[in-house]
Amino acid sequence: MQHLNRALKIDPQNLFILQQIAISYNRLRRYDEMAAALNRSLAITPDDALTLAARASNEMDWKADPRPLHAAIDFIMTRKPDALGSLANIWVLCAWAERDPAAVSRALEALGQNEFRFVDAMFMNHECVEGIAARAVHDEAKARQAFTAARAKQEKIVQAQPNYGPALSILGLIDAGLGNRAEALREGRRAVELLPVTKDSINGAHMIQFLAIIAAWVGEKDLACEQLAIVTRMPGPLSYGQLKLFPFWDPLRGDPRFEKIVASLAPKL
Repeated sequence: MQHLNRALKIDPQNLFILQQIAISYNRLRRYDEMAAALNRSLAITPDDALTLAARASNEMDWKADPRPLHAAIDFIMTRKPDALGSLANIWVLCAWAERDPAAVSRALEALGQNEFRFVDAMFMNHECVEGIAARAVHDEAKARQAFTAARAKQEKIVQAQPNYGPALSILGLIDAGLGNRAEALREGRRAVELLPVTKDSINGAHMIQFLAIIAAWVGEKDLACEQLAIVTRMPGPLSYGQLKLFPFWDPLRGDPRFEKIVASLAPKL
């Protein structure tokens, strides 16, 4: 951060530097400072769709409020429909938070043939995204259909790259969605082994996060809370808003250990 801020003093109109500062503050969960950086960006380019969406998404991460992001997407849809493709990933996140499978489908349509990028190296095929959306509204038949199709695609990726942690982690999530308990846990644990935080501090943390989700989905609440406690002590994008809103964490709601972790990330009044 020190070097980025020094660079910004030299070139205060540099949008790339401001974007990198905002991302860094997001990973440090310093959302007020992230908002300030994005506000500076908007002062330079007030109509930039990605910055508008990022500023609104910050409110969702910080305060568990998806309404500003929903409003921003609606605004961009009306004023700059050509930009929707570049916003498709963040649109999916908003739709997940709002438990809106129809919005998920529209976002995936905007995404086109591209995979959904959840975060960093974590890519999901469209069927996996739809399975998560269906699961969020308890449409078990549609969720199973989507996850079955997703697994066939993801298994090919894993077969081609058997030692690639992110792909194996996504396969574990899909298997958890299908109720394949043993396979899901094995894949999730193997992904952590393949890509530990000592090797990749960013994506290694995602392996731990996804193991927590897998464990939650297959009923291993002790393991889920243990892994979640680990990852929330690390810098990263996992936020109060995601824990409060995203359907990944539904099986843990009401568990005192989970609620304590959520409370630890809540905005300070």
